[in-house]
Amino acid sequence: MNRKTNLKTIEITRRTLIKGLASATFMPFLATANSQIAHEALKTFTHIKADELAKNEAYWTKVSSYYDKTEGIVNLEHGYWGKMARPVQQFYLNATQRINKQNSYYARKDYQKDLQTSVGRVAQALGVAEDEIVLTRNATESIQNLIRQYKGLKAGDAVLYSDIDYPTYKKNMQWLKERYGVKPVEIQLPPRTNQKEVLSLYIKAFDANPNLKMMIVTHVSNQHGLVIPVKKITQEARKRGIDVFSDNAQSWGLMDYKIGDLEIDFAVFNLHKWIGVPVGVGALYIKKSALHKIAPYPGENDPDNSKIETRVHVATSNFAAMISVPSGLDFHEIIGAKNKQARLNYLRSLWVNEAEQLTHIEVLGGLDEESKSGMASFRIKGSTSIEEVKALQLRLEQEFGIFTVVRKGLASGGCVRVTPQVFTTPQEIQLMVSALKKIDDSLASAKA
Repeated sequence: MNRKTNLKTIEITRRTLIKGLASATFMPFLATANSQIAHEALKTFTHIKADELAKNEAYWTKVSSYYDKTEGIVNLEHGYWGKMARPVQQFYLNATQRINKQNSYYARKDYQKDLQTSVGRVAQALGVAEDEIVLTRNATESIQNLIRQYKGLKAGDAVLYSDIDYPTYKKNMQWLKERYGVKPVEIQLPPRTNQKEVLSLYIKAFDANPNLKMMIVTHVSNQHGLVIPVKKITQEARKRGIDVFSDNAQSWGLMDYKIGDLEIDFAVFNLHKWIGVPVGVGALYIKKSALHKIAPYPGENDPDNSKIETRVHVATSNFAAMISVPSGLDFHEIIGAKNKQARLNYLRSLWVNEAEQLTHIEVLGGLDEESKSGMASFRIKGSTSIEEVKALQLRLEQEFGIFTVVRKGLASGGCVRVTPQVFTTPQEIQLMVSALKKIDDSLASAKA
């Protein structure tokens, strides 16, 4: 075979390869067959208002049929990360297989285009511009970049956080003292509180620390599900020249909102919690006009302050997880963000309303409706040490077959967090209520 024939053969092979790859392009087929089936199955309920739909078991039975449930235990610990619906899982598995097959050819030729599609869907869902969003691996990575790369801190400045913030973030704020000589200020919120009281405590901290430069505020606490009035706090902070980093790791998908509803300039998100994409996907939002306040990641270059992607360096990540974001958002939107929030709040109320009537049980979290989310926590009154709370969590698991999680970091002590999901049934919540009543009865008998 001569050289001319060889070149022709190579060209035919190359065209065949490209044609094959094009036929396997991921993004045009985000609305998978299974998602379409789910949409058709659930759309007959779209005329029902969210508050009414929250109690419609026929609807949620259909929703739960798209999830594979944990066997052998009642799992009420879904705040760690969110389970993928089956259509999302299938898309992710297919993407993993295709990317593994195509390897670096896909990663270097087509990944950036598909990644940008994911960025676009996140931006659209949050109501912001594409160049204000960058995907990361999680909210922790996102907020650490904000804290480390925030410009303008100097000795004598103060930074603010609260006891309900994520423990790692509090450590990051303490690190700023070592790095810049700033004063970290911690405010402590009551274990059960409302919007008005929370706002007043933040304003009090602002007034007591006129040298505040930057702060963290948690939209929904991972400790006990308390919803913080981020918009009002941010408005007060802005009057005083304080930059606010909003931790929305737990709130997006648990609640229905857009970034504009909070009036924030900086926010971090997890998409693998309540949105339901594969583990390992977060997001960072920086308002375009505030981008100059965050330095590029060390070694990155952005002389015009126009590229949010230079504020992080994700490096090699899970390509399949990143491009599965639109599939996760598809299914999240099929259920309906308002519907999901209403259902989770309803499931929380089923156990919290009962627990509040028990003599020896203390419920933590929000008091007024605006301060409540689908998550809440509890503990035995007077038993706030981590050892006591761990014993309570183990008793629920071993004696009653109910899985929860211990949370620590609150100034008032430890607690057990209860986190249902959209596939959790009222019957499973009732098992939790029954367990709490038996625990309460046993404590009453012990003290008699």
